[in-house]
This record gives sequence, structure tokens and C-alpha cells, in this order.
Amino acid sequence: MEKKQTLKKSLSPMTVWAIAFGCIIGWGSFINPGKKFLPNSGVAGTAIAMILGALIMIIIAFTYAYMVPKHPEAGGEFTFTKENYGNIPAFICGWFLVSAYLTNVPMNSTAIPLIFEGLLGEGVLDWGGIGYTIAGSHVSIGGIIISVSILILFGILNIIGVKKAGFIQFLLAGLLVLSASILCISALISSKASFINFDPIWGFNKTELIKTGFYSDSMANQNYLSSILSTFAIAPWAYVGFDTIPQAAEEFKFSYKKVMGIMVVSIIFGCFVYISNNTVAAACLQNWPEECISGKWVLLIAAEKLLGTFGKILVGVGVLCAVLSGIMGFYLASSRLMYSMAKEGYLPKIFELVDEKYGTPKNAIIFCILISLAGPLLGREALGWFVDMSAIGASIGYFFTSLTTIKEVKRDNDKKKGIKFFGIAGVIFSLIFMILQLIPIPGLDGVHFCSQSYIMLAVWIFIGLFFYFFQRRKILTNKNTN
Repeated sequence: MEKKQTLKKSLSPMTVWAIAFGCIIGWGSFINPGKKFLPNSGVAGTAIAMILGALIMIIIAFTYAYMVPKHPEAGGEFTFTKENYGNIPAFICGWFLVSAYLTNVPMNSTAIPLIFEGLLGEGVLDWGGIGYTIAGSHVSIGGIIISVSILILFGILNIIGVKKAGFIQFLLAGLLVLSASILCISALISSKASFINFDPIWGFNKTELIKTGFYSDSMANQNYLSSILSTFAIAPWAYVGFDTIPQAAEEFKFSYKKVMGIMVVSIIFGCFVYISNNTVAAACLQNWPEECISGKWVLLIAAEKLLGTFGKILVGVGVLCAVLSGIMGFYLASSRLMYSMAKEGYLPKIFELVDEKYGTPKNAIIFCILISLAGPLLGREALGWFVDMSAIGASIGYFFTSLTTIKEVKRDNDKKKGIKFFGIAGVIFSLIFMILQLIPIPGLDGVHFCSQSYIMLAVWIFIGLFFYFFQRRKILTNKNTN
């Protein structure tokens, strides 16, 4: 009889919080104030969007907390959907979740060269003058080497055991919170920061942007609603991470009753860092619109004006911890999801292998490493298209989790107050996110996908259809033998 392979139980509550928080706060919380948040939504629109997004994620988190104890296995949303709605919905859910998690690993890795250049000066990684440009983004040989090295190193850490990786993850998450907190407190007590600098408080105006010659559909809002919704629409991407907790449920060494608390705390901490970094960047710069248009790293410039060299170091430490913790956490989530799908026949059996010594899905992690190595080669601008892919993938995961919650509450005749309400609310909010992301709505500029993201979505769907039909016989065989 073949021995059933299981993952090793080695995750503590603090480690799981660090994984979730580290996934929520990646490069975007430090880079996007100048690239997306301030131009699209300003200080007010970003704050409102992030708070609304956090509240909705907490509502959706109730459905996750309800489902995890019922299905304490790796796979999370994929497992919930498979048990309740069968093969095709489960594959759709799992396939898009892979895009939500795995695309964040190379996305984070491409921010690493920016950290070095921001702290040490532009061109510091142009070793031997070797480099090239993709989609307007310069890719240096030094940046490639450093990013690839970190991707391999942190992949190996995931292979040799989540206990070791979890300890490093906790240290990174702690330093990340400390960096953001010091910046926030410094801005509150310093005369170098001012509310006057918040203007334009709702982000760039479309008419004014056209006059500058720097106009693009992703950087313009005509009204307060579009200012809020342009950032609110990517809330699933901004908060993707709390939902990685179910992916590691098989490795918990604590009560599942703690899941809800861990999720809520990670979401609240994430909301604080997003709003704080964005607000500090605007408060410390009298000319942040000009800095955004010129493509400068506005948070780094603001921190230097606020605290001098220490400010630059603080941002460097913060974003490095965010990037590394994001890489670590999404490696874990992606590999566990692939491991779970392989066990059910949705992916090749090779991804089901668990390392005998370390108790981790080694082959799935190796695959994630290999795919992620493409990130440093493509550059940051090209990979920016995957932000939308991650947002739609996370939205689909939230949708199916909420839908399965409604079904299981009804099936089990569960009398717990509010659970069915949270499930219905989760379905509605998930659909709203998908509509905002996919459908251009008149008067809401900069909210929906950019053209490249639609192309990437079509390609991902095509690959998914091919892969499903390739594995279809194994999926049906596995179902019939269960």
C-alpha cells in the first residue's frame, strides 16, 4: 500500500501572521505611492479606498475562518470549491489563484534593483555597461544577478523547512512594521511634513494631465468616485496574502480557532502601512505631482527630506523586508496550492512529491523558482501588467470561498449568526471587484484593466483550457477512485 504523503506541522500563529502580512505588504506599498496611488487617488482617495478594501476583506475573512476548520488541508479555496462544486469550478479557482500568488514572486524580485539604485545611485548595477530596455524599463546585468540570487536563496529556504523560513519571515515582518511606524510617527511630529502638501488631495485631474503631455488612462480621474474606485478596484491585489493562510492549513500546529484573529490583524497592519506610506510621501513633498510625473521614487525622496540619510535607509530596509517577505510567503502559498492540485490530479503527479527529510513540496517549490526567474529578465514595467492578473485571480478566489460558505451553511443547517450574511456579502463584493477590473465604465477612467492585461488574461485562460483538457482524464479517474 502506498504511504500517504503529508506536510509537516511546524507553523506557529506568529509565523502564519508573518506569512500573511508579508504577502500583503510587498514592493507596491513603497513604490506605488508615486506610480499609482497619489496620481490616481491622491491622499484622500487612497485612504478611503484602502479602508473600504480592508473592511471588505475582513468580511470575506469570516468565510475563510469558517471553511478552514472544515477542510484543514493544503489548497485552501481550491479544496473548498472541489468539495462543493466539482471539477471545473475547482480548476478555474485553482488556476487563477496560481496567477494571483505566483506572479507576485517575480514582481517583488524586480523591485530589488530599484532599492540598490535608490540608495546608492542610478547606474550602480550597470556592471560593465551590459543591459537592455523592455517596455521602457532598463534591465541591468547587476540587477539580474542580485534578483536571481535572492529568488534561488529564498526558494531553498522554503525547501529546507517552513520552520526556518518562518523564523526569517517573522523577523522581516517585524522590521517592516517598525520601519513604517517610525516614518509615520516622524511625519506626525516633524515640521517638515504639512497637510498643505496633500493637494491635489484626490489625485491628478485628466484635463491638467493632458496639458502636461504625460497623460495616460491609468493616471487620470475626473471625479471623486473614480479617484476612490481606481485604487479600490485593486484592493484584492493589495490585500492578497491573508488568504494564503488556508494554503498552509495542513501545517498548523495550533487551533484553527485562531485563524480569524490572525487574518484580521494582518489586514489591519496592511491597511496601516499602505495609508501611512502614501500619506507620508505626499505630506513631505511640496511638489509630489512633478516628482510623480518625472518617475521619481517619491517615498524615498520624502523620507530623505524628513529624516535625511536615515530616512533613505529606513525606506530601503522597509521595502527590502517587504520584498523578501513577499517572495517567501508567495513561494509557500504557490507551492502548497500546486501540491494540493497535483494530489487531486489537476496537475502532474511530480508536484505532489513531499521531501522526506524536510516535509515540504520540493518539486512544486522548484517549479515556482524556475518560473520566477523570468521576472528579473523582463524588468519592472513589463511585469506591472501582472498586477491586474493578481487582482482578478484573488477576486475569483474570494468569490468561490464565499460561494462555498453559503452552500455549506445551508447543507449543515448551521445556526451561527452572520455566517450566511458574510458569504452573500463576499459573493457580491467579489463580483463588484471583477466588474470594476474587467469592464470599462464611462466616467471611471483608470479603474479597469490596461490593454496589456486583457491580453495576458486571454493567454492565461487559453493555457488553462489546454492544461485542463490535458489533465481531464486523470481528474475524472481520481474522482472515481475517491
